[in-house]
Amino acid sequence: MDSVIIHGTRLEVRHIPGQTGRSPLVFLHEGLGSVSMWTQRGRNWTKELCNATGRSGWVYSRRGYGHSDPVPDVRGTPQVGEFWHTGRHEPDYMHREALDVLPALLETLGIDAPVLVGHSDGATIALLYASRHPVTACVVMAPHVFVEEVSIRSIKQARSVYMQPGEQGLRSRLARHHKNVDNAFWQWNDIWLDPAFLNFDIRSECRNIRAPVLAIQGANDEYGTLQQIWDVQPKDAAAHTLVLSACGHSPHRDQPDAVLAAIGTFLSELP
Repeated sequence: MDSVIIHGTRLEVRHIPGQTGRSPLVFLHEGLGSVSMWTQRGRNWTKELCNATGRSGWVYSRRGYGHSDPVPDVRGTPQVGEFWHTGRHEPDYMHREALDVLPALLETLGIDAPVLVGHSDGATIALLYASRHPVTACVVMAPHVFVEEVSIRSIKQARSVYMQPGEQGLRSRLARHHKNVDNAFWQWNDIWLDPAFLNFDIRSECRNIRAPVLAIQGANDEYGTLQQIWDVQPKDAAAHTLVLSACGHSPHRDQPDAVLAAIGTFLSELP
């Protein structure tokens, strides 16, 4: 299977076979990620994690990323549809991904109570989903639970780098992973730099999570402080944190072996 149709929109999907009888891993990518972005530096990290934990896995690209269908009029005026929105994202875009799109995708794939593994925006989406729906566990790397100045500063810098020409520029590098690279970049960058997004804060919603959480962040994360993982505090579930040295915003790329080991231990200790 390389795609599914959710309310008329095609989403790119990859399945990683594994043992049956255990909740599968569902991978949620970063704000500029995709299915192929998980595989870099000569390593298929999602497959390695599935093999290490003895679980199957599902990897997908959100709308507008990878080879999924694009967001129509991605920089235009937001328009509310019956299911999908068109135009620029609004401040609740991660809530919509977590509470509308992800449940529909999991239902289509026949998945109940998955282990969610999210990075950056994908980690935030994982936390939001887990705050409303049953999951076996939630692994979040560099989540955004509220907006910080360091995040805005780095995203502004990313916009400047994206606009620079050249084969080694950010746009060219991202184009290897996205069918419509401008669709992928601007849906993320525009909303994060919208003043209306500054009040985004899901810390109170994290308190409603009832499954174990492992929150991982690099000590040198250029997109957020360690407060992001310290503030993931479920009221009725255990929350474990891991801070990795010599690590930036992408723990699974900067410290892949350490992250594999930590998640493996975390999942092995589940009831």
